[in-house]
Amino acid sequence: VQLQASGGGLVQAGGSLRLSCAAPRMITSVFNSVTMGWYRQAPGKQRELVATISSGSSTNYADSVKGRFTISRDSAKKRVYLQMNSLKAEDTAVYYCNSQPQNFWGQGTLVTVSS
Repeated sequence: VQLQASGGGLVQAGGSLRLSCAAPRMITSVFNSVTMGWYRQAPGKQRELVATISSGSSTNYADSVKGRFTISRDSAKKRVYLQMNSLKAEDTAVYYCNSQPQNFWGQGTLVTVSS
C-alpha cells in the first residue's frame, strides 16, 4: 500500500476532523515532487475531488469545501492532511488520498457527519 489514510470518524454537524495520509513507501524526494489530493465518494455518488496540493504547495479546492477545508503537507513526515471545519451532513463520504502522476490511492477513511 503506497498511501495510508486515517482520521475519519463520526462527528456532529458544525464539528471538525483532521484526516491524515501517510506515504511510508515513497522516498522523500518523490513525495516532494508529486501533487497530493483528497477525494471523496458519498453513497450512490461518483468520486469527486475535494482538494489538491502541488509540490510547491499551491492548493485547489472544490467549491463546496472552500473556506471550510484546508489541505497541507509535511515533507519531513511524508504526510498530507485535510483539516475539515464546519462539517455538514453532505460531507459524509469515504475520503481517499491520491498522488499524481503515479495515481496511487489510499484505502479510504469514512467520515460521517450527523445532523
